[in-house]
Amino acid sequence: MKTSPIPFYAQAAAALNRIPGDLLLLVARFGVAGVFFMSGRTKVEGLLTIKASTYDLFNTDYKLPFVPPVIAAHAATYSEHLFPILLVLGLFTRVGGLALLGMTTVIEVFVYPDAWPTHLSWAGLLLPLIARGGGAWSLDRLLGLDPMRKDYAA
Repeated sequence: MKTSPIPFYAQAAAALNRIPGDLLLLVARFGVAGVFFMSGRTKVEGLLTIKASTYDLFNTDYKLPFVPPVIAAHAATYSEHLFPILLVLGLFTRVGGLALLGMTTVIEVFVYPDAWPTHLSWAGLLLPLIARGGGAWSLDRLLGLDPMRKDYAA
């Protein structure tokens, strides 16, 4: 007698549907924050002193057609520190997510266009944060900045 895998799959799917959406948002916040924060740390020494090598990179490899290299180096370095911290705290989550998605888009279009699989994975973590906010376990929710949506079950 052959047993179909369909009922097992349906049971597993039902169990997985019970994973709280807020947990998924928390994991997304920490995951994508880690990527950008660690990148920001490679650009500095000490707390926030930008390395000479960072300026060199923005003059060559990371050169953008519309922003002077020194300004781009500062903007990217400080953004890679500030916005991940906001995501970890769940404070102004949508703003932080949107800023990092903008940075991801600039990197994809002007710096590393062949790295789209990596950039798409970052976007995949950022888009739910932009659309749904930081979730129940965020300062946004605690401070009433992002109340629970009725159409999104946690």
